[in-house]
Amino acid sequence: MPRAATTSDAFNAVAEPRRREILNFLALQERPVGDIVDSINLEQPSVSKHLRVLREVGLVNVRRDGRRMLYRTNAEAIRPLYEWTSMFERFWRHQLNRIKERAEARVDRSSEHDQIRKGEKNDPDPSGN
Repeated sequence: MPRAATTSDAFNAVAEPRRREILNFLALQERPVGDIVDSINLEQPSVSKHLRVLREVGLVNVRRDGRRMLYRTNAEAIRPLYEWTSMFERFWRHQLNRIKERAEARVDRSSEHDQIRKGEKNDPDPSGN
């Protein structure tokens, strides 16, 4: 089955790691293309192509400031991604809590076993006399 175009929706657009890197970089403030190029160590034409895809699916907005083009994330467009991934975050948090509980129970049982063994070694007369 052919893969959907990267410009068809936000999920396809963020499937590319460099685009996620760009979104991370733009998360805190608006930036010009040159800053993005410098931060992710990618050639300007490639950054521009990734920005075009992100812009087409609405994940970034652009505005002109004189000769510069400034890019920023569009938080509202990112919301569906966040909401969908939140379901998996809850799942993994639950799984990690279960692992933690099992590990702690194992440590507790091991400590009890060690204490019993130490008690046997310290008791010279096992009959208690």
